[in-house]
Amino acid sequence: MAQKITLQTSPLNALAEQIKTWGRELGFQQVGITDAEPGQHSEHLQQWLDKGYHGEMEWIRNHQAQRNTPELLVPNALRIISVRMDYFPENTEQVKILKQADKAYVSRYALGRDYHKLIRKRLATLAKKIETYCAEHDELKEMIDSSINQRPFVDSAPVLEKAFAEKAGLGWIGKHTVLLNDTAGSWFFLGEVITNLPLPVDEPHINNRCGDCEACLKVCPTDAFVAPYQLDATRCISYLTIELKGAIPEEFREPMGNRVFGCDDCQLICPWNKFAKPTTEKDFSPRHELHDADLLRLFAWTEEEYLKNTEGSAIRRIGYERWLRNLAIGIGNASPSHENINALEKRQSFPSAMVQEHITWALKQQRNNLENPKKRIRKIKNPAKLS
Repeated sequence: MAQKITLQTSPLNALAEQIKTWGRELGFQQVGITDAEPGQHSEHLQQWLDKGYHGEMEWIRNHQAQRNTPELLVPNALRIISVRMDYFPENTEQVKILKQADKAYVSRYALGRDYHKLIRKRLATLAKKIETYCAEHDELKEMIDSSINQRPFVDSAPVLEKAFAEKAGLGWIGKHTVLLNDTAGSWFFLGEVITNLPLPVDEPHINNRCGDCEACLKVCPTDAFVAPYQLDATRCISYLTIELKGAIPEEFREPMGNRVFGCDDCQLICPWNKFAKPTTEKDFSPRHELHDADLLRLFAWTEEEYLKNTEGSAIRRIGYERWLRNLAIGIGNASPSHENINALEKRQSFPSAMVQEHITWALKQQRNNLENPKKRIRKIKNPAKLS
């Protein structure tokens, strides 16, 4: 267990304030500090896993011990320095894209460069500044019995980031299980520095301000929310298009509409996002016009073009096969046309049984809707509710 130390607090308070100043200078919109105890969130995670809501994401279960015990990640961990960085890209109209069946909808977080390296690099800089500061202040060196142990984390490591962000005062976990901030909405990334420094902690965000609103739960195209604060990931379009490695169940294909990488509906409809501010990070700006791309243009990419155009992007992680799988569903749901049918037929020889299965489904959808336009039935919740 982490050592319990009673220390003078004034130099540590000064360091904590300096950390927040450095954080803002490094491009983080908010920095908070909390202890390394996840509390009730560990139990919630176990219940979620027991219900099988994690689907194929076995890495969550496999690394549960580290999530519950940050000391397994950083020896003698005492504090979590939690940060958030806005990613809402300016001059994008994603709701309009969602309403245009022949366009490809890519989740806002993935329109630009992958955030992992950018944020991790800045957190590493923050950690280095902390170490240098401590080395230069004798009063701090006298307070610290052992060497400083610190490590930056961004999403991909086993850290209960939303739980610690809430405890650090960065916001509250909404009914859609996303962290919300009353002055910034939810369009931001989270990151952490886990440290053994006994820094003073911030007040947690104890007021959940969702109230009676359930807009996020009702708008979900696949009814992935089984209850407030409970997401069945196996029904979530983000999981289906990104995490699921095999075929997407047929019951979810029409509700997916033109969402080919992720889904933002529960955030798009959230009233707190009217306070979201556009990002100032150029790396988060859309690349290769992904904020306004035709399904057929993306479907025509060769594997070489896919690898080139997704270099440094979160989209790269799903690979070319799943990229075509997702796009085939989008085209199947698009406005029926001979152009769409021809594009799908040209891909029928692609050497992947999974891709062929989704192309066959898409061709059936396109042909049926072309032959019987008046009988066309869409199992898609009305995106007009989104704004």
